Amino acid sequence: MRALCWLWIAAAWPLAAGEYERRVEAVTRTPGFAALWDFVKRDGGRFEAHKAKSETADLRLDAANFVRDYWGEGREATYDDFPLVGEGPFGQAVQFRKETGADFRPVLLVPRERLHGSAIDVKGPGRSVSMVVWLRLDDGNHAIAGIWHEGTDLKDAAGAAKRVEQGRRQYALFAGLAANNGAVAAHVSENGGRSFGDKYARNISVTRRRMTGGWDVAAFSFDNQRNTVTSYLNGEAEDYWIDSPERHPFFQWPARGWLQAQLAATPGLQPGEDPDFPRDQFYAPPEGKPLERTFISESASGRVELHRFAFTKVRVTLRRARRGRWRGVEKRELVSLRVNPFWFGHDLYSPPGPEAGGPFTIGRVIHSGRNAGISGEIGGVAVFGRALDASRMRRLASVAAGGPIRADR
Repeated sequence: MRALCWLWIAAAWPLAAGEYERRVEAVTRTPGFAALWDFVKRDGGRFEAHKAKSETADLRLDAANFVRDYWGEGREATYDDFPLVGEGPFGQAVQFRKETGADFRPVLLVPRERLHGSAIDVKGPGRSVSMVVWLRLDDGNHAIAGIWHEGTDLKDAAGAAKRVEQGRRQYALFAGLAANNGAVAAHVSENGGRSFGDKYARNISVTRRRMTGGWDVAAFSFDNQRNTVTSYLNGEAEDYWIDSPERHPFFQWPARGWLQAQLAATPGLQPGEDPDFPRDQFYAPPEGKPLERTFISESASGRVELHRFAFTKVRVTLRRARRGRWRGVEKRELVSLRVNPFWFGHDLYSPPGPEAGGPFTIGRVIHSGRNAGISGEIGGVAVFGRALDASRMRRLASVAAGGPIRADR
């Protein structure tokens, strides 16, 4: 099939065929390669993935309207709802339009029953994953691609779904969400559902910079051994901290998880402690010996210092111990939270069977809110079953540095 694909490209774009081959091989020869949808390769009329040699799963993309599938509203989606734009990083791209009708949310997907157990189904103990997407973002901050079924069981203005399913999240790329609208955000989930006592998933890394509106490369790497998820924009993962995270529209949730973990560690019920807060949703990144201690103030009753750890900055109030030394900790307050990379001390959600897992979707995800999602063009989606380092990410970001391949070349 790959040979037939190249022959077709050579016939249509004789000058671009060699460049197309080079770009595809730069992706498929990357360690851990699992799949690449470049929207050029087709099988039976559907978009087919370049796959690892050992892969046997059918990863062709189906067209679906998830509102029809779960609410029984609207028309069926077809490939006509995903116009090709005639150029892309690999020679083609699919347009995702800002749909105005509330009963129509078209998405390209690999159904769960076809991907379960495949190389893109990254989950469970010790497993790491990376994903790279080539896109031009016009508008929106929601899902780009991944295995991220948000569920249809939440009460929302869209009304109750006829087909009700709980969340089945594993990993996905988003266009920032409320973490940083228009940036690159990487969502990961350990339970398929909610985080930190909220009704939504809230474990996310995000870039400081936002996408440009031109051809960008959005990517992430979840490193299970390092317990980190890192977001990349055009090959760069700039360090990013959020001050006063308890006031942030998104990061207030991990900040809440951090606070509840602190209060629960103190004997007795503390002011502000929620005894019903799920203990498996505490946010507790490593805070052993501080990497840096900064003096803030001192009085007869206490000394205040800023302690910087790998993923948090904490204002610590110390009290005097015997012999006048500052020993006992009287109070700890979260001052700043590192959000790129973001600490995630879990394995990815591992559905026990296909019926408990979600599909791999591109352009949108299934969710109760049914919002319009992003609009723009996606020209490539690649998944890798390992944590790619910064050098690999830079190489992948440069694959199409020569500009898009146009269909009329």
